[in-house]
Amino acid sequence: MGSEQPGHISILGGGIAGLAVGYYAKKSGVSFTVYEASDRLGGNCITFRHGSFLFDSGAHRVHDVYPDVTNEIRAILKTEFKLINRPSQIYHNGKFIDFPLSPLNLIKNIGPGLMVKALFEAVLSRFKSSATGENFEAFLVSRYGRSLSELFLLNYSEKLWGIPCSRLAPEAAKKRLKGLGLKALLFELLSGEKNTRAHVDGSFYYPVNGIGELSDGLADYCGIGHIRKMAKITKILHTEYNEIREVEINGSETVATEFVVSSLPVDVLLNQMEPQPPRDVCSALRYLRYRCVILVTFFLDKESVSDAATLYFPVSLFPFTRVYEPKNRSIRMAPDGQTSLVAEIPCDKGDDTWCMTDATLIEKARSKLLETKLIKDEEILGTVVHRLDYAYPCLDLQTEKQVNIVISFLSGFRNLKLSGRPGTFKYCWIHDLMADGRNIVERFLTQSGALLHKKTL
Repeated sequence: MGSEQPGHISILGGGIAGLAVGYYAKKSGVSFTVYEASDRLGGNCITFRHGSFLFDSGAHRVHDVYPDVTNEIRAILKTEFKLINRPSQIYHNGKFIDFPLSPLNLIKNIGPGLMVKALFEAVLSRFKSSATGENFEAFLVSRYGRSLSELFLLNYSEKLWGIPCSRLAPEAAKKRLKGLGLKALLFELLSGEKNTRAHVDGSFYYPVNGIGELSDGLADYCGIGHIRKMAKITKILHTEYNEIREVEINGSETVATEFVVSSLPVDVLLNQMEPQPPRDVCSALRYLRYRCVILVTFFLDKESVSDAATLYFPVSLFPFTRVYEPKNRSIRMAPDGQTSLVAEIPCDKGDDTWCMTDATLIEKARSKLLETKLIKDEEILGTVVHRLDYAYPCLDLQTEKQVNIVISFLSGFRNLKLSGRPGTFKYCWIHDLMADGRNIVERFLTQSGALLHKKTL
């Protein structure tokens, strides 16, 4: 396919989702422009540098769900794309328990009595006739029983999303717990052998210089001539025939559009629309909530903290939901003989936690990490705080209906496609964003080809 392909794609947002569309557009010979409001690309998928230390904006990783996507990423990166095999762990009563949950490891750490009770509940729950999909809590209990769910999953999820699990939609659980099944638990318990099941926390790929290397590689392939930074979308002009005709940039420049892909948060997208969306759509927007994350990073004068890819902290006594050691993803993330630890604190934008001073956030995280004995005061070389908004769309039961109203309205625009976690209001991973970028360009080519054929008839 060459440059004669019809049409032009205006891509709103320069995160992984937007850059993936640009990548596949260029591969297909399609004209495009990426518009990014800030002075950097990558969105919430970047790598920070602090002196000689590197750390990501989250515990990012790439899963080999779509082999063709994995191969594309490998081709994009200019350095090694390594397969990492590291388990994760859950902190419970001063001990670290393997995750995915393992019966043999659970017996060792929570005792045979509680383990037998937990497995009995898990088996019994499968034979109950109660609804299993009415909410997040019911989904978990029906799958794992009450004891396992409360020990490891419900408290963690409530911290992450900021609301009781009885108010969360079951969809919020399904992707995050892929591979964590009762059959695997029973197999290991009865056979006495370690189960080698696949799980999102077991094996993954990772760029040796941090996840930002993928964002940089996508941007380099797209080319500087196709990317405009510091280009904030301030207005989206559409017609009564459900077609976006123009976008306004920085309140002063108007650009005609043929085909639009938006990875902007859906509330941002709709609030910029002119004419204003229908009343029911505007009302639905009020129910959409995004969870934010504050990263508190500790730079340490020690070789290593743990062997785990990620450490999870379910109980509310800890302000953070998880902690990860960048060096466990790549040794290039820290100088020789030193390491770092990143604590993720979820919150809502503008709440008390979001508005805390950096010094207060550091002290809250430091004091609790000291309790775990993962670090010592004298090992801390320095700290830094980063705030990330639009980290997780909050999929509560009330929101589900409202999201459907919003997405249904936006789906009515013949020349608009949505992508990205905040752009689609779905929980998705890097491999999903890449696959979506490819699919969007393929649909654009099909749609453009059909229109071109119609014009020639």
